[in-house]
Amino acid sequence: MRLITVGELTSYIKGIFENDKLLTSLWVKGEISNCKQAVSGHLYFTLKDSNGCIRAVMFRSRASKLKFLPDNGMAVRIRGFVTVYERDGSYQLYAEEMEPDGAGALHVAFEQLKEKLHREGLFSQARKRKIPVFPGCIGMVTSPTGAVVRDMTEIISRRWPGAGIILAPVTVQGESAPADVARGIRDLNSLGSVDVIIVGRGGGSLEELWAFNTEEVARAIFNSGAPVISAVGHETDYTIADMVADLRAPTPSAAAELVIPVKSEVAHTIEALRLRINRAAGDNLGRARRRLDNCLQSPVFRRPADKICGSRAMVNDVLTRGLNRSMEKIFTGKKASFLAAAGKLNTLSPLATLSRGYSVCIDQKTGGVIRDSGEVNTGDAVNVKLHRGSIKCQVKDTLKENQL
Repeated sequence: MRLITVGELTSYIKGIFENDKLLTSLWVKGEISNCKQAVSGHLYFTLKDSNGCIRAVMFRSRASKLKFLPDNGMAVRIRGFVTVYERDGSYQLYAEEMEPDGAGALHVAFEQLKEKLHREGLFSQARKRKIPVFPGCIGMVTSPTGAVVRDMTEIISRRWPGAGIILAPVTVQGESAPADVARGIRDLNSLGSVDVIIVGRGGGSLEELWAFNTEEVARAIFNSGAPVISAVGHETDYTIADMVADLRAPTPSAAAELVIPVKSEVAHTIEALRLRINRAAGDNLGRARRRLDNCLQSPVFRRPADKICGSRAMVNDVLTRGLNRSMEKIFTGKKASFLAAAGKLNTLSPLATLSRGYSVCIDQKTGGVIRDSGEVNTGDAVNVKLHRGSIKCQVKDTLKENQL
């Protein structure tokens, strides 16, 4: 019996797998689990059902072309082949194509991106900006050929002759379309002169409109400095771009009508407003004139002297009463001050002292008031001043203060 190595055995088993027609190209369906994407871009997962499971891998070159993001629990159909991974001796499924089992891949991708952007707030009504009423410059992101650009240009020019239009020519379908449309939006914003941007294309299938359902275009619209009108396909078509845009138009032609008013209609509106202002000004002037006429007919203006004389008498009366009150108040105050001063003087008067039983002794020779017994001698003549009258006396003797 020949002895073989593990590597030889693994290679032999791998050869069996690779020579089996069923295993070299097959479609298999199941549920994704343990799904993860490596830094390299390769997608690793397990495909399972109620009876079994198999490890699977989809390399980056294939995974990057998927229209949806595979996730755990998702039922899918996969085209690929089965072979042995020699390094660990296990067999696995190498996926080349993948699509959701049931709903289409584009539908799943649409719903996944819609949910993601909704959670991030890209659809919020609060962030949507108003479209300017009279844009000075209109940017258009669309194909440079075909009916769409022609129709929008004709409608805008007809509604407002001379309106500024700048076209950012882009491809609107195919693999390069998402990056192209996003670049067109950024280019128009970089000019700094564009007031509003129309992003649009004509109708088509879901696949043909798919560029406007991509995250790249959605974020370019969200980050646009100028308000964006989305006009993709027909009225029944609804894209991610429509949800992010500041305004959705059902068709590109409708967007051209929404972006700018009809110049003649604006002129008519301005003329109507001018007439209304003139009428309102005339009415206000008439009312003011009537009020002035009524004022001029009043007695104040017809006989102003009567009013002045009456007012003068009233003023004189008021002044007279006020002057009398002031004089009376001043007199009362002065009288009270005088009486208070007189009371103080009376208290200090020598006569008031004499009235209380005191007397003043005056030297008859000098006429001076005698304050000390030593100022007179025995036999001197003095006058004693009383409250009423006086007494002439002769000193018989003098006593010192402590001899009383």
